[in-house]
Amino acid sequence: MQRIYTEDAPKAIGPYSQAIKYESFLFISGQIAINPKTGEMVSGGIKEQTQQVMENIKAILLASDMDMDNVIKTTIYLKDLSDFEIVNKIYGEYFKNHKPARATVEVSNLPKGALIEIEAIAGIID
Repeated sequence: MQRIYTEDAPKAIGPYSQAIKYESFLFISGQIAINPKTGEMVSGGIKEQTQQVMENIKAILLASDMDMDNVIKTTIYLKDLSDFEIVNKIYGEYFKNHKPARATVEVSNLPKGALIEIEAIAGIID
């Protein structure tokens, strides 16, 4: 196993890694809308938070020599499922040619008052 860390994604806010690479798979921890430059949640609503979360995932993938086309599965946690349409639109901008498997669930609360959290599994299949 290899621990993945990049300055281009937020530091872990607990005892976990940004991602773990195991053989050809990458397991990305849940990302919330923390700006890695400031260490603070981005201002704005679900649109701004979703964009930051996706950028954080993209940065972790790049640090692992992967990109969005390597994502196999994601899980989206939403504080309010009525935000699904907005999230889905932004999410689709990051997965234009490739559509990973996905689950979306509404949760009662997320760390730091986030509106969204996304975790991902990626891999390189020869």
